Amino acid sequence: MLTQDELEMFKNRLQERRAQIEKNLSGTSLELNEMRNLELNDEGDYAAASAESVVDSAILAQQRKELAEIDLALDKIKHGTYGICEMCEEPIGRARLEVKNFARFCIVCREINEKEEQ
Repeated sequence: MLTQDELEMFKNRLQERRAQIEKNLSGTSLELNEMRNLELNDEGDYAAASAESVVDSAILAQQRKELAEIDLALDKIKHGTYGICEMCEEPIGRARLEVKNFARFCIVCREINEKEEQ
């Protein structure tokens, strides 16, 4: 089990990452709106802007997904279930939480879960 200090450390990391993602999302949204208002002079400009927009959309989707995972992890901290695997209900190793602060599964269950999703 994680100590109260460790929980506080993970909570702070999650909140910092959450703030960074929100900043990224609002900045990217502004850029996309500005790009829509640009006068594109030729097909090359339009193609470049369009390709960039697809990449930005993929990044936005990934960041929104991470934001949802972070919110879930913060909720788990609040309810005392943070760091417990959702499948086997065993503690998730601290080393795994260090790498992925919002991990929902221990290593073994994560592998099982990924195989089932494929």
